[in-house]
Parts: sequence; C-alpha cells; structure tokens
Amino acid sequence: MRYLYLLFLLPTIAMAQDIAPLAADRPDQTETPYLVPKGMFQMENGFSMEKDGNRSWALPSSLLKYGLNEAFELRLIVTYVVDEVDGTKTSGFEPIRVGMKVKICEEAGWMPKTSLIGHLLVPDAASSDYRADYYASQFRFVMQHTLTDKLSLSYNLGAEWDGITPDATFIYTLTTGFSLTDKWGAYAELFGFAPENDSAAHSFDGGFTYLVNNDTMLDISSGFGITENAPDYYIALGFSFRL
Repeated sequence: MRYLYLLFLLPTIAMAQDIAPLAADRPDQTETPYLVPKGMFQMENGFSMEKDGNRSWALPSSLLKYGLNEAFELRLIVTYVVDEVDGTKTSGFEPIRVGMKVKICEEAGWMPKTSLIGHLLVPDAASSDYRADYYASQFRFVMQHTLTDKLSLSYNLGAEWDGITPDATFIYTLTTGFSLTDKWGAYAELFGFAPENDSAAHSFDGGFTYLVNNDTMLDISSGFGITENAPDYYIALGFSFRL
C-alpha cells in the first residue's frame, strides 16, 4: 500500500537525494498521488480471483511505471484474465492501457497532495476474445491527506469508458491507511462504480502490506460487495518492486 511507508524516509544514495520507500498503486482501489522517482522503473503485479455469480482470475494484472521527471510518470497496464461462465473457461489478454500520472500539487494545510492519472485503452492490443470496439479513455484525480505520522486518508474521483459502449462509468474511492510498524501496513476502503445508465455498485475491502526493503513490497487483500449488483467477493496477492 502506498501511503504508509512514505512517512518513513530512509536515507539512500541516489544522485545525492533521499528516496522514499516504494509507493505502489496496489493493493487497494485507491491510486496514490506519489510518482515513481525520476529515472526509476517500477512494476506492480497482482494475482486475484473475483466471484460475481461466475468467477474471474487475473493471472496477473501488471502495472509498469517509469519516472520521467519529478512531475510526470509513464504507465502501461497489461492484464491476463481467465473467465469461467457456466462451466466454460475463456482466457487471454485484455486490451492494454497506456497512460501517465501528472503531479498537480503538494499537500498544504487543507489542500491534499494531488495528481491526475489518465489512460487510453487500445482496442486491438488484446487477445481475440477480449478486443474492444473503440479507443477509450480513463481518468481519475488522486488525493491524499496526512492525518498523523501513522494515519492517512486518501480518495479518488474519476470516470472510465470500456471501448464497447459510449456510456461512462464514474468512480469513487475512499481509504484509510495505517502504519502498524516500519514494515507492516494496513488499510480499510470503501469504493464504487456508477455506470451512466445503471445503478451504482458499492464494495468494501481491506488488506495488509509488508515492505521487504526500500524497493520491494508484498501485499494481501480481500473485499466484498455491499450492494446487490456488486461482485460477491474477491481475494488478491501482490508483489511490487522498483529498479
């Protein structure tokens, strides 16, 4: 999880600058406003199973990030899925998403640390069973408040399109992160998706992170649906590192 360990700056030698511990966009649904440090590569991998009447696995979903400078991060999302519907399995790569994260402002008083994330879904960059019809955009504003030296509050607001219909799905997330120790972190989160022409689906999740070292992190998480149209539950494991 991204917000907990940023409060514990560890001295490292990298171009005469201190580099904070790895800040990941997983395991929760809330993305972090922190960017990958300039010149560094980061990869975040998640393996998950979701049940929604049927079952779906991500094996894995991988987010690749590169810090172009102090205010701009390049991003690429690649996900291999296995879907089981009425006993029939389909598998393949979902359309890749290319994008960026842009720093907007630092935290100052009531003003949260804020960044903007944008992705473009590429319809034909996928397995045949998972191709979309159109290019589609996704964006969200990502914000974080530091409440104490061990507690943070983060939230995202945005929208996405699936490349199949013209309807948007609006997104919100709200999460609280806790530093349990210098190595262990935890979070609890409320999030939802509101399709333009359908009722919103709300869910709750939580999990733990373990900072192996300054550049490596493990995570485990699980969640369940609150409303009837949300997925029944999901479980996930993750592994993130940077170079």
